[in-house]
Amino acid sequence: MLQKIEATANFIKEKTNFRGKTAIILGSGLGNFTEKMDIKHSLSYKDIPNFPVSTIEGHAGKLIIGTFKGQEVVAMQGRFHYYEGYTMEELTFPIRVFKMMGIDYLLVSNAAGGINYSFEVGDIMMITDHINMFGTNPLIGKNEEKLGPRFTNMSNAYDAQLCEVARKFARSNNIRLQEGVYVGLTGPSFETNAEYRYLNTIGGDSVGMSTVPEVIVANHMSMHVFGISVITNNGLEVPEEGNNHNEVLDVAGIAAPKLEAIFGAVIENID
Repeated sequence: MLQKIEATANFIKEKTNFRGKTAIILGSGLGNFTEKMDIKHSLSYKDIPNFPVSTIEGHAGKLIIGTFKGQEVVAMQGRFHYYEGYTMEELTFPIRVFKMMGIDYLLVSNAAGGINYSFEVGDIMMITDHINMFGTNPLIGKNEEKLGPRFTNMSNAYDAQLCEVARKFARSNNIRLQEGVYVGLTGPSFETNAEYRYLNTIGGDSVGMSTVPEVIVANHMSMHVFGISVITNNGLEVPEEGNNHNEVLDVAGIAAPKLEAIFGAVIENID
């Protein structure tokens, strides 16, 4: 695995001459974020050695490199999911590559169901912690000491200083920024009504099918993580016809400007 990581990192750096410190993962319906970037390079996942290929609607499947708020960044237009059939090692492979490229900051976003009674559809939630309900962990198996320790501390999984930057920016700019705990499940089925209520009971505020494995691996490699959930549906008041993916994409697109503003503030404060 280490050889593959190094080969992929070297390929991207040679193709793009990337020297930045920040990587961004854009969730379902949030890929238009890259329109705010001054794009220098665009690489299709299928053209990057060892990279998986995204198969989900709303995920363009491109690695975008350019500048945003004066900082050189790399953005993933679409991520990989456990429910697509990828292993935990495969879906977190890009995070390993980013670290090998010299990146120390990871900004993650996702479209999520709201399971906090005070949340409204269209809200954005800063992730302050998470609950792993995938039933597995991307660090299971032989540990590669060059990547990180055998046992990883997750007590500050989402960087407290970056969270405070976002909190102050939102307050100063009258942006409604919720905060809470993200619950990660495998999907691809949406949760039942009973499951939504259960996840609320155990302390969850939003729920989705991604992010947690990526954040675990980022912490394994001592990266600073900041995360946002866009609340695209209300899990505690599910309509009779149920939730659907098109609704998720539509709401995510509407909420995207708030995500861009928060991400911009965080990126501007990265040394």
